[in-house]
Amino acid sequence: MFRGIDHIEFFVGNAYASSYFFTRALGFRPLATAGLETGRRDRQSFAVQQGGIRLVFTNALTPDGPVAEHARLHGDAIHDVALAVDDAASAFARSVDLGAIPIAEPRVTSDDFGRVRTAIVKTFGDTVHTLVERGGYEGPFLPGFSPWRSSTVGRGADLTAVDHVAVCVEVGTLNRWIEFYERAFAFRELHHEDIVTGRSAMNSKVVESENGGIKFPLMEPAPGHGKSQIEEYLDYHHGAGAQHLALLSTDIVASVRTLREEGIEFLENPDEYYDALPSRIGPIEEDLGELRDLNVLVDRDRSGYLLQVFTKPVTGRPTGFLEIIQRKGARGFGGGNVRALFEAVEREQAVRGNL
Repeated sequence: MFRGIDHIEFFVGNAYASSYFFTRALGFRPLATAGLETGRRDRQSFAVQQGGIRLVFTNALTPDGPVAEHARLHGDAIHDVALAVDDAASAFARSVDLGAIPIAEPRVTSDDFGRVRTAIVKTFGDTVHTLVERGGYEGPFLPGFSPWRSSTVGRGADLTAVDHVAVCVEVGTLNRWIEFYERAFAFRELHHEDIVTGRSAMNSKVVESENGGIKFPLMEPAPGHGKSQIEEYLDYHHGAGAQHLALLSTDIVASVRTLREEGIEFLENPDEYYDALPSRIGPIEEDLGELRDLNVLVDRDRSGYLLQVFTKPVTGRPTGFLEIIQRKGARGFGGGNVRALFEAVEREQAVRGNL
């Protein structure tokens, strides 16, 4: 029933500023907008797109209500990971029957471009999944949105799709959430990894939809010597939530060069990581000197290898960040790099005084 990720909506303090950042610094193009001019009285939204990635930024127009409360508690953060489905009513009924908490019953909205059926269920923390059945809808985004044109667009960064959404959950709840997705959405467990560094630790499992189009790595803190990045997220986000978006690139070297030139800051890795890379990974097509210069990580599994790089936080708090990933056949999530990532984040945590 689940085709993939339809869109991801952030609740933020200033939707225009957030959308400007993604269009100007990451090369997304303006897509659609909704607010007072389109009949919305309590919120304003700007939608942007690059490749198959659709992001929506929404701010409250009043000092109270769900959007304002979410932004107050969590800061700029993901509220909705919307899932594309064949039949929203059936997907909703099945998931609720199997334990999902209903938020909004199936309903149809329409405009001159067609009709869309949606329903909403609750998931981790204050996050929801809107189930989106588009049918033949031909509008810019969804009914209630009007086309948005803007000249403030940066260079595209060769980003094509959401590869996965990584989630932080409270200690002791990881297995419960894995079971929830297996039961209510018929997802399957794909991967399991526990990471321990000299300072911190985490447990991680990955679930994916039957067609592989939706992937959620879920992480919980594990006992360690200091505060892990998962604990830091939970502290500053005030509960479980989506920690980072992994965006698929067709050419990670070109993507990272473009993003760096537009002001995006990435985590740095020690030279020792790259010194050991040839013996750990084997031959790859990319130039190792370029990867070292751009702080791109490499990992290999039975199906091939992948390249990935992580930004510093982009949401104002030390919570949300982005991953850029390119897959050369690999189906994993860079398990061999997780320790390097943790140690890079820990260096940033030390600067923030949060270890």
